[in-house]
Amino acid sequence: MPTPVPHTTANAAELPDPKRWWALAVIAGAQLMVILDGTIVNIALPSVQNGLGMSDANRQWVITAYSLAFGGLLLLGGRIADLVGRKRTFMIGLVGFAAASALGGAADGPGTLFAARALQGACAAVLAPSALSLLTTTFTDPAERGRAFGIYGALAGGGSAIGLLVGGLLTEYATWRWCLYVNVPIALAALGGALALLKDSPGQRGVRLDVPGALLASGGLVAIVYGSSDAESAGWADPLVLTLFAAGVVLLAVFVWWQSHAKHPMLPLHIVRDRTRAAALATMGLATVAMFGAFLFLTYYLQAILDYSPVRTGLAFLPMSVTIVIGATQIAARLLPHTAPRNLMAPGMLLAAVGMLLLTRLSMNSAYTTGVLPALVLLGLGMGLTFMPVYATATAGVAPKDAGVTSATVSTFQQIGGSLGTVLLNTIASSAATRYIDAHPSRSQGLEEGMVHGFTVAAWWSAGVLLLAALVAAMARTPEKP
Repeated sequence: MPTPVPHTTANAAELPDPKRWWALAVIAGAQLMVILDGTIVNIALPSVQNGLGMSDANRQWVITAYSLAFGGLLLLGGRIADLVGRKRTFMIGLVGFAAASALGGAADGPGTLFAARALQGACAAVLAPSALSLLTTTFTDPAERGRAFGIYGALAGGGSAIGLLVGGLLTEYATWRWCLYVNVPIALAALGGALALLKDSPGQRGVRLDVPGALLASGGLVAIVYGSSDAESAGWADPLVLTLFAAGVVLLAVFVWWQSHAKHPMLPLHIVRDRTRAAALATMGLATVAMFGAFLFLTYYLQAILDYSPVRTGLAFLPMSVTIVIGATQIAARLLPHTAPRNLMAPGMLLAAVGMLLLTRLSMNSAYTTGVLPALVLLGLGMGLTFMPVYATATAGVAPKDAGVTSATVSTFQQIGGSLGTVLLNTIASSAATRYIDAHPSRSQGLEEGMVHGFTVAAWWSAGVLLLAALVAAMARTPEKP
């Protein structure tokens, strides 16, 4: 009779974590909080400005302070997660985010609110990479990994639209301060879940933080994000804007050079040299350029042209969030184990491009059900089909010691793409509107017509960006085992 094999520690380590799906709920909840906080204050901005006596020139800092710190510090946050430990970094980020949110909600002046938003962004830069790397190391079975990344991709894609809805509800029925206070119970609940459900991962011993690399990467990203935000008011030809962009490019170029020479690089270059991963990262950046631009001009169209309230505006984006969830969890997650990522990403971007082309037909007399809703449905399905394989592909095949910085790289492309898209497409829409108004001075509704014309021009550009994303996604190499 054969001797039974004893149950060893090694055997137990190979078994899947029985709490992994509850852990996913904790990770996804924290990620949703980070994503929606990028847009939750947008609809509340007029109320914030009136409540704190903020000038028109300074109000942009409510948004910019968050995106600046978040986008600029992501790579640093990802490497800290690798060095310190993902669970520990995740919990530190949650505590910091809750504290910053409470500070912002209680702000009695613009300066305090700006500082709180910057602190939120810095904590999000620590929290987001550790969340994605925890997901990467928790789910290793291909089928389960697909479902987990489907849920994560749905939240990452739909979180911004959900933020508009939640912001509208809180602004109209409570106060703008609850757009910040709402993060406190969410963060505390996630913290309790993290303590009970997440596995600890020890940090790397004998490895030092690449301080020059951190300074170069953070400085370059901050310069680009700040230049993008400043271009919205000062213009793209402004000397300060051009200087910031030039400085950002130079710093990032030096960063790439330094990473090839550093003993302990912050971003090992083999991570971005992989053709499939590089295509996924570029697709993410281009997709968010178009998506965040659409959020911007559609918000104005619904409120200024269709006369929607903040709550109704948020609800109008709900179909897009729903179809992102369907595309990511019910279509992409089921197909990815059986096909190459590019076979989902490229069609997804083409579908989103068709949706954006529908928005080029908007007019003063368009109705939501016929002019906006079909476009949002196609955009949502396309983004859902794209984001899920992007996250799964960009983080696949990475050594555990580099999981944090790889996750941060994905989030960096998403954040930088969103920042550039908001500014670039807003500038295109504003310039087109001005030209239209100047060319039709006698029209009684010239201002509104010019605004709509600007939106349609921006939609054409967004469609072009999405077509470029489809081409980039199609260039991804097909892995031997999807």
